[in-house]
Amino acid sequence: MDADEITTKIVTSDLFRKIGPRVFPAMHRTMAKVSGGKWVPGAGLILYSTGAKSGQRRESPLETIPRTDGSYLLVGSNFARESHPAWTHNLIANPDAEILVRGEMKPVTAKLLEGDERAEAWQEALAHWPSWSEYTAITDRTFRIFHLIPA
Repeated sequence: MDADEITTKIVTSDLFRKIGPRVFPAMHRTMAKVSGGKWVPGAGLILYSTGAKSGQRRESPLETIPRTDGSYLLVGSNFARESHPAWTHNLIANPDAEILVRGEMKPVTAKLLEGDERAEAWQEALAHWPSWSEYTAITDRTFRIFHLIPA
C-alpha cells in the first residue's frame, strides 16, 4: 500500500470524518497564528470571507491547489459530509475575500466553477490530492470548486 492509499484509507474512515472537522480547523488556525501564516501544514491557505448571513468576517483554513498564474483552486469537500461547507455559501454571496498564504495577505475574487471549467479543475484537484476521488463515493453531493483570482 502506497502513501496515497494509506492517506485515502485514513481520511475516508468514519472516525476521521467525525473528529476531523472539530480538530483540524482549530489546529490549523493555531499553527497559522503561531507562524504568522507562514506554516500551516495540511492547509495551504487561510480564507477570510464575509459571512453570507451574518456579514461577519470568517476564517477558514483550507487545502488549496496553487496554479502557475498566481491563482488558487479550492474544493468544498467538507470531509465528505452531506452539506456544503459554510465558506462556499459565503463566497457565493460575497466573492471578494482575502487569503493568507505563506505569511502574505492577498485580496482575491472567487469564481464558482461550472461545466467544463469545473471538470478541468476537478482533474487538477485530483492530481493534487487523489483522496478527493474517494470522498465522492461517500456523499451524493457534488463538491463546489472555486477559482480564487488575485484582485
